[in-house]
Parts: sequence; C-alpha cells; structure tokens
Amino acid sequence: MLEDLSQYILDIAENSVKAKASRVLIELKIDSKKKLISLCVCDDGCGMDEDLLKQVEDPFTTTRKERRVGLGIPFLKQAALSCDGFFEIASEKGKGTIVKAGFRKDHIDCPPLGDVAATIATLIMGWPECCWIFRYEVDGNAFLLDLEELLKYLGDRELLKSPKFILWLKEYIQENMSLLHEKKGGDGIAQD
Repeated sequence: MLEDLSQYILDIAENSVKAKASRVLIELKIDSKKKLISLCVCDDGCGMDEDLLKQVEDPFTTTRKERRVGLGIPFLKQAALSCDGFFEIASEKGKGTIVKAGFRKDHIDCPPLGDVAATIATLIMGWPECCWIFRYEVDGNAFLLDLEELLKYLGDRELLKSPKFILWLKEYIQENMSLLHEKKGGDGIAQD
C-alpha cells in the first residue's frame, strides 16, 4: 500500500503518460456531506483491450519491462475498498483509460491526501509536453489548473523545466487548495 493519495495520483498519472497520453485530467473531489473523497484520472492514451482490462487489477499483470509486477492499480483498489469506498476502471483500446476511486473520509483506513500540489508540479515538470488538467473540489467549490491555459500566459513551455517556476507552481496549487478548505471547511482532511 502507498502512504497517501498523492502517491496513488503519481502512480496512475505516470501510467497514463507511459501509455502515450497527450492529455491527462486529474480530479480530486471532497464532499463533506457524503463524507467522501473521490479521485478520477482520465487520459487519452493507448488504452487497453478487454483482455488486459480484465487482468489489470492483478498485481502480477503489467506491461512494464523493468519490473514484473504492477502494484498501482491493485493497491489503489485495495485502499479504496478497505475504507468502504469504490473502485472503477474503464478503458478502450486507442481511446484512453479512466480510473476512479472513492474513499469514505471518516474511515480509520482512509489515507491522507499527502502533498498533492507537489505531485501535480512533479508531473508537469517530468512530462512538460503533456496537457495536464488538475481539478480540486471541496464541497462544490473548485480550483482548476489547465496547463494549456496557463501556457497562453507564459508563452514558453521551456519554463516548465525550470525548478524555480515549478516551485512557484506547487505553492500556487497549494494556496488554492488551502483556500477551498478555508472557504468550506473541508473538515477532517489531512493535507500533509
């Protein structure tokens, strides 16, 4: 098992870019009334055929050459189900993959969020050619970071390789996430 949700996001999003995705949407939604944290990672990568999709939840199924196990999907499913949540995966060859997981946030086994802002910044710096979209919602109020929209103002994709810019971006994301928690409470959410 991974320690926090940010590590699951990193693992699943890395799978997306390794599957040749040019666009990855990461959504993290907190609903205090329903006591639910929902995660969705949606990509336009190469997708999976029905046979691979049926096997992908098995840790001994992987398309990677560097190791013989694929633990991200099985661990995410186990973490979600262990805290009365849900797990869904849908994929179509040539069209992409959607991974969804939900966690009952007041369950003792619900993982903390972790450093989501650093994870998003790391993904952007690691794969600057990808169109990253991050949406964070707390009780109906949302923050959206669309990298393509941001690049219209920056004008230069090379900035995405600058550690100074990525540090600024991480702080910008974290500040906006924190503002949402202050606005609606987001009670009981461990962010670090």
